[in-house]
Amino acid sequence: MPDIRQQGVPYYLTMEELAACGPGAIPSELQTDTHLIYNSPAALDFNSPGAQGFGVKRAGLSVPGSIMLLIAPGCCGRNTKALQAPGGYGERFAYLMLTENDIVTGKHLRKIPAAAEAFVKSRPEKPTALMICITCVDALLGTDMERVCRQVEARLALPVRPCYMYALTRESRLPPMTAIRQTVYSLLRPRKKRSNQVNLLGYFSPLAKDSELYALLAAIGVRHIGELARCRDFADYEELAAANFNLILDPEARQAASWFQKELQIPAIELKRLYETDKITRQYEGLSHVLGVSLRDQPYREEAEAARTDFCARYGETSIAVGSRLNANPFELTLALVRAGLSVQEVFAVPTPADFFYIRRLAELLPKLRLYTNLSPSMLHYEETAHPVQLALGVDACYYHPQAAQVPWNEEQQPFGHQGVRDLFRAMSRAMAERKQEREHTAAAGAADTAKGEREDNEEKEGKV
Repeated sequence: MPDIRQQGVPYYLTMEELAACGPGAIPSELQTDTHLIYNSPAALDFNSPGAQGFGVKRAGLSVPGSIMLLIAPGCCGRNTKALQAPGGYGERFAYLMLTENDIVTGKHLRKIPAAAEAFVKSRPEKPTALMICITCVDALLGTDMERVCRQVEARLALPVRPCYMYALTRESRLPPMTAIRQTVYSLLRPRKKRSNQVNLLGYFSPLAKDSELYALLAAIGVRHIGELARCRDFADYEELAAANFNLILDPEARQAASWFQKELQIPAIELKRLYETDKITRQYEGLSHVLGVSLRDQPYREEAEAARTDFCARYGETSIAVGSRLNANPFELTLALVRAGLSVQEVFAVPTPADFFYIRRLAELLPKLRLYTNLSPSMLHYEETAHPVQLALGVDACYYHPQAAQVPWNEEQQPFGHQGVRDLFRAMSRAMAERKQEREHTAAAGAADTAKGEREDNEEKEGKV
């Protein structure tokens, strides 16, 4: 294994080396709280819980009609400007910028109620809730934000909730994206339950419309499927409290599910996003057993396996890199691809103890498979030419392999179940076909330029004669 201190060499581990370490002894180079983090574009969304995608700030505005007051120094608030474009989020923000004196003395805490009141009164319509978002500054100061929110709530007669954009607590028991998933449901109050309603918890954007999960639930009599992202207004949001049970689709929603159980007496069942069709079927069988029903996923499984078979038949020798900035667990996805007979050359990811279920199996099947952490400063030395692949999956893998066929696979609509498998392999097939066409076009253009140059040379020679 290369030494991280060795000049010019990116740090990596093979799967067999990582598996030998075990979940209790993950090397410090793969632990994000033990070393300097490399701020590469490949990992920008990771470095701040508010930087890209559904970070804390955007997630906090998932409650319909809510607004957010961001309390931060300029360096923490500037990337919120990027939220101006999608969905009008930028119009729902206001800023209380902290001075150096505020940070040193904590004087900004006395300014928050007045700033919140001015922000709410400036709105053309009364908001449904005010989210107060604070950063690592208040984490270091030990600010009791719950108390501050209660003060503001009493002043405004409006629900007020804290949102913690604490990058420093990313490795804690309650990291920012787990905490915010609970916060956005905390306005719900007990309602009479509907026996035919289920909520889908986990994502801030909806499942793909053609995910079979909708059809399977409808087939067993579920008439109301609640999703935060599909709530058109606050009345829709309040209806989430009427669910008979919740389905957890992302582990980061477990805390929110516990809150539902405790406060609203709504139990939960967890389903994983998987990319092996047999595992997906077994998961549906388990759900069938718990609910006492029969979920028939065979048509959807056949469709997914047909897409996989088609890709493997046409591009079975393709070398692949798998990243972590995509709608999948990178280790589970890698294992699914390897078991499908495909050649995965490298993985860009930061392993957690829970990932060792997949890591151990990868170590058995592909022991020399390399794992890179794209948060390591040594990745400055990564060169695509030294690690060529033909297909890159995930935004970070695409960043490191600009010459490969690319499938970012990070669209906001979330893939799930057999639909996810089907659409991923179809996207992989399209990317390979498009890359082939690009190469053929480039080759044809190059040949045409060469022929033109030869004609011009010949004409010049003939003119001299």
